[in-house]
Amino acid sequence: MPSHDEVLATAFDHQAPLFERAPVQTDRAALRRLVRRAAFAAEARVLDAGCGPGLVAEALLEAGRSVFGVDLSSAMVARAAARCGRFGSRFAVIQASLFDPALNVYNNSFDGAISRYVVHHVEDPRLFLARQVELLRPGGVLVACDHVTDPDAALAARHNEIELLRDRSHTRSLTPGALVDLFATAGVDNIRLVEDIYMLDFDEWFDRGHSTVEKADLRRKLLAGPRPRGFAAYEEPGGGVRIEGRRVIVRGVKPAA
Repeated sequence: MPSHDEVLATAFDHQAPLFERAPVQTDRAALRRLVRRAAFAAEARVLDAGCGPGLVAEALLEAGRSVFGVDLSSAMVARAAARCGRFGSRFAVIQASLFDPALNVYNNSFDGAISRYVVHHVEDPRLFLARQVELLRPGGVLVACDHVTDPDAALAARHNEIELLRDRSHTRSLTPGALVDLFATAGVDNIRLVEDIYMLDFDEWFDRGHSTVEKADLRRKLLAGPRPRGFAAYEEPGGGVRIEGRRVIVRGVKPAA
């Protein structure tokens, strides 16, 4: 069986072209809001953990930060390099796991670390966040943006079942409270959370996934059941389906030495 990292790399190599154009990924207002909420120092050096095609990195670079991107997918790394190469020495990107021992040379060196839509793909979110904290200097800022699920366990299970059918690289969407708890156990202070609503078009969302079922079957399943908070599906008059999702930005600070 392939490792989960191999599953992730394969999935995102496959969906890279559609992912890079997806409305929820490219939303400029949402990217600006993420940069503003992250509130990294003016000339901060930021680790982009799971950088994908460089959309978050580009927004941070445009705001004056420097970015070091890390991603498992060779296709995503190539797209990030092409997108952000114009920023010269302020941008670098490598294909690697965040847990690669070669990255130990960067321990306690970044002013900030950020991930967007990555937490729900990793096997151990606590370790994923704690590893970023290791790479932060004392006083550095940790930020995660991710979609979240219903606090009701049964509704959350339904949400996660559908997500996994649509894309086998999915592990588990968390509740807002669970993500805050993970920040606390990862060792950061001054934790803050903000939430907003976003919309998905079912067809666009399905088509860029790595599904194990037919689209029509998943559509029926999605519309047949209850509507979890964070993943509520509605059939539109023209026959399309929209999904109302909820995402959070969580921010914390590594304690000073």
